[in-house]
Parts: sequence; structure tokens; C-alpha cells
Amino acid sequence: MKKLFKIILTYIKQTDIYLWFLCLGLSAFSLLLISGIAYSGVMPEVGLRKVLVQCAASGLGALTAVFMSKIDYHTMGRLWKIHVPAVYFLVLLTFIIGTQRMEGVDDKAWLSLPFGLSIQPAELLKISFIITFAYHLFRSRERLNAPQNVLLLCIHGAIPTLLVHLQGDDGTALVFAIIFVCMMFAAGLSWKYIVPAFLALGAALPLVWTQVMSNDQKMRILALFQPDKYRQGIMYQQYNAKLAIGSGKVWGKGIFTPDHKYVPEMHNDFIFSFIGESLGFVGCLAVVVVIILLCIKLLLCAGETQDLQGKLICVGVFAMIAFQSIINIGMCLSLLPVIGITLPFLSSGGTSVLASYMGIGLVLSVYMHGDKNLFSQ
Repeated sequence: MKKLFKIILTYIKQTDIYLWFLCLGLSAFSLLLISGIAYSGVMPEVGLRKVLVQCAASGLGALTAVFMSKIDYHTMGRLWKIHVPAVYFLVLLTFIIGTQRMEGVDDKAWLSLPFGLSIQPAELLKISFIITFAYHLFRSRERLNAPQNVLLLCIHGAIPTLLVHLQGDDGTALVFAIIFVCMMFAAGLSWKYIVPAFLALGAALPLVWTQVMSNDQKMRILALFQPDKYRQGIMYQQYNAKLAIGSGKVWGKGIFTPDHKYVPEMHNDFIFSFIGESLGFVGCLAVVVVIILLCIKLLLCAGETQDLQGKLICVGVFAMIAFQSIINIGMCLSLLPVIGITLPFLSSGGTSVLASYMGIGLVLSVYMHGDKNLFSQ
């Protein structure tokens, strides 16, 4: 027991305890929220099992983060020939035996496991992509802005984005695109590429609207401007989420009360609506502040290391967590269309929680193995 205590104490001294505090705090709060949903009975499908799965996912995620933090991130980059084929195999498997998360959703981005469990391989692909893309950018740093290198980097970013798009999971595909853009920018991509790229994107938007987006996706955007008209249809989820948040007023109704308003997926993509109803404006503000502090901490880790590869890993994880948080909260407030994005650490979903902790494990690896720590030692 003394030896175990000594190992834990040594790890605490080596790691970023503030980052751990923020993540574990969000996980503990998530368990409290999902327990409240289960207790209220507002969603019969959310019971003790969901609470236990979230608890197990959070515990497994935390242990995975510890394990990853002990491995030098340079080593993880060099081992791309192991983890890249593994995650791509799982993603490709969804095209053969993939399942839907729920009825009425077009994507088949999940793989069924025994005991009624399932995994979303695209979540694991995010982590593998951040590792390998940081490694690719680091290897190309001397001639980053050479046309052939930019082309290869764009292909590297396009492969997972398009693959996930073909799954039907455009929300996750958009996350990949944002991670790609942020990491390219942080690596020092020349403005001679950035400006034309944004101009081309703007010019392509009409084509994307008419040729790429489905009628359902278009309606989700258009309905935002007429929510009352579509409140019994495509805006049902978001309309009820706003009512739930508004009913919480300043302090909320309390987590363990029976009179919560039903919002589809309120334990998952729309858990922010349950926060608003249960804990009011104060609870929503507190969650937003903690997420902002977490994102600031990730950026500080990126700024403190002098190693480009480590810096890019931190930026990639920041982009993943920050963008998902903005989109998820925007969905719940009817500011953005529903695209199936979870709120990191808080939403119910084992693979999402695991991927979030794996991202934190990468950042902790940079913190513990980066050059700033080597010099300090």
C-alpha cells in the first residue's frame, strides 16, 4: 500500500494537477446529472445502467489518460503504423456492420459490442489523427509551405474527414476539419495559402448548399430562423431544450426533482438543457467557465512547450474540445443546427468520454515529456 501511495504521489508531482482537477470535476458533475435524469424518470431509457456505463467510461478514460501521459508523445507519433491501421479498420468496419445510434438517424457510425454496448470508432480516430498529423507537420516543418508538402498535408486531413462524412456523421467530419485547420495554422502555414483557401471556401458554399447538403440538413439551418413554425417537427428537440433552459431561471429547479421537461437525448447531446433546467443560469455559467478554463489550460500547455510536435498536439486537443463545446451549447440554445456533437466529459457516451480523456492524456504527455520539463529537471 505504501508503494502504491508513493507511486501516486510521484505521479501527482510530475503531472498537471490543475488539468486533472478540471477534467475529473466535469466527470463527477456528469455522473450527478445523469443520476438526476435517471432519478426523475423523465427518460425511462436512462436508468442505473446509463449511470454505471458513464462511471466506467470515466474511470477507464482517466486510467487511459494516465497510461498515455507516461508515454513520450514522440514515441506515439513514431508508432503510427500500429494505431492508424487499427482505428481505420474499425472505421471501415462500420460500412459493413455499422449500426445507428438511435432510430431516425441516418449515420451508421457505431459498432455493436456484447452486453448491449457500442463504440464509435470515429472518436478514436480523432486522437490518432491528432497524433499523426502533429508528427507529419513536425516532419515537414523545414519546408512546410512547399506546394507538394501542403498538398500531402491536405490529403492527410481530407482522408478521415471524407471517410467520416461517408459514414453519414457530418458533425464529427466537421470536427476533423476544424482540428486540421487549427493545427495547420499553428504550424505556420503561409497566408498565401490561408487567404485563397477561405476565398475558395466562400465561393464553394453555394455549391455545397445545392449539391452536397441533404434537404434535412438545409431544413435544420432554415428552421433556426422560424423556430415556432417547426417546433413540432425538425425544431422539436431544440425548442423544448430552450423551454427547459428558460424554466430553470436563475437557480434552477434542482437536479433530483421529478418535474423536469422531456427533451430527446437530454442525457447526451442535449445535457446542457438539463443543466439549465436543474441549476439555472448560475449552473450554465459555471459549466461554461470551467470549459473555458480547461481550454485556456490547453492553450497554456501549447504555449509553454518549445517543441513543435508537442505544441501541435495541444492545439489539436484544444480545437477538438473547444469546437465541440461551442457547437453543443449552440445547438441547445437554438443558435446552431443539430449535428450530433457531444459536450466533452459531460454528455453520456462511453466512446466520447474515452476520447476526451485520451486527448487530455496526450496533453499531459507533452507536459511531462516536453522540453520545458526536461530543462527544469
